[in-house]
Amino acid sequence: MLDSIRWDSDLIRRYDQAGPRYTSYPTAAQFNDKIGSFDLLHALRASRLAARPLSLYVHLPFCANACYCCGRHKVVTKDRGRALPYLERLEKEIELIACHLGQDQIVEQLHFGGGTPTFLSHDELRRLMNQLRRHFNLQDDDHGDFSIDVDPREADWPTIGLLRELGFNRISIGVQDLDPDVQRAINRMQTLEQTRTIIEAARTLQYRSLNVDLIYGLPLQTPARFAQTVEAVIELQPDRLSLFNYAHLPGQPTPQARSNAADLPAPADKLAMLEQSIHLLTDAGYRYIGMDHFALPDDELAMAQEDGSLQRNFQGYTTHGHCDLIGLGTSAISQVGDLYCQSQIDITDYQRQLDQNQLPTARGLRCNQDDRIRRAIIQALICDFELCFERIEGDFRIEFRDYFAESWSILEQMAADGLIELTDSHLIVQPAGRLLVRSICMLFDHYLPERAGQSYSHVI
Repeated sequence: MLDSIRWDSDLIRRYDQAGPRYTSYPTAAQFNDKIGSFDLLHALRASRLAARPLSLYVHLPFCANACYCCGRHKVVTKDRGRALPYLERLEKEIELIACHLGQDQIVEQLHFGGGTPTFLSHDELRRLMNQLRRHFNLQDDDHGDFSIDVDPREADWPTIGLLRELGFNRISIGVQDLDPDVQRAINRMQTLEQTRTIIEAARTLQYRSLNVDLIYGLPLQTPARFAQTVEAVIELQPDRLSLFNYAHLPGQPTPQARSNAADLPAPADKLAMLEQSIHLLTDAGYRYIGMDHFALPDDELAMAQEDGSLQRNFQGYTTHGHCDLIGLGTSAISQVGDLYCQSQIDITDYQRQLDQNQLPTARGLRCNQDDRIRRAIIQALICDFELCFERIEGDFRIEFRDYFAESWSILEQMAADGLIELTDSHLIVQPAGRLLVRSICMLFDHYLPERAGQSYSHVI
């Protein structure tokens, strides 16, 4: 079965290493400032001519409080008035982007992330959705995937009702941990009842899918305490669950510097948390999709993985990887054809460029043929746990074993260790290797040696 995974402590010790999460290949670490707004406009024109469907990501960076475990691009403020000037610039960006796209390009997927999207008032959320509908052809039959990140501390029944009215049919709920001591250590106090209220509201209002995010490896966590969190979340029966590995990077300019490194769990305890969480989730009927993600068998992601249509992009696992992804807002990343580009990360720079009627594109990358080959390989490994050499050879007119001759001996070693099965025609990730699929992908990453100083989370 695709969801079967096997815990192998020896393999984990040997192959666990720090590396990218591969929401894209090449990764954002490879972006450069040679890509600008002209490149994006050219890519948008090609997208319009090809009439490709669209996926929209809208970044709303504001948070009322700083969670010490968070590494996202955000603006922490109690001043709700700061949202309106940003919203006005965001509307300008929507106009500048949309005029280069066609009305026949249907938006199949929409996601509001942040930050805390519900930092915006109800009137501001309604205004933003009206602007998007005015300028984009949003799929309006409730079959599109319209999702939003929700902080239960910043939402209630009326909020969930408003979001459903606006067209959202999926929500992702940040929980991280339910233990009060851990919550105090990461400055995120959130009761189980607050989370349950949002989930009950969403189910009553017929949202199609609920996702819950948890993090293991946080300060003051223990295997016993984290097991209680996982068990409590399982009782809530979310359709999807993400179990992220906390990467403590206090040297980065994030709130993580406020955490006490002495409170972090020992590596052995962190592994125990992951192992027991996997057992709890799989015993409860969840399937391991890959890369920290679990889903119930009737969820679209699980079914897509079964039929081979699962894909991955900057929004994570998706069934809409065929869409051109348009990122809106500060730090947002677009993927249009073979072009990646990212907007200004600093909110002041973002707003200043839009005040000058310029797109806020700051950096990016255009994929070459080698990038496309490796991207297809990494996508297949992460989504399908299987790679067909003949398909890669047919799509890109290469001899797989010759093209990756330098890596073949390492692949053979991985096969000997039981990480993968290697045949003349396929590379198949074995159940004991699925938790370590990032380590396999890293073997095909041309740029990884150039990023030796880059900070990454560990695979496990």
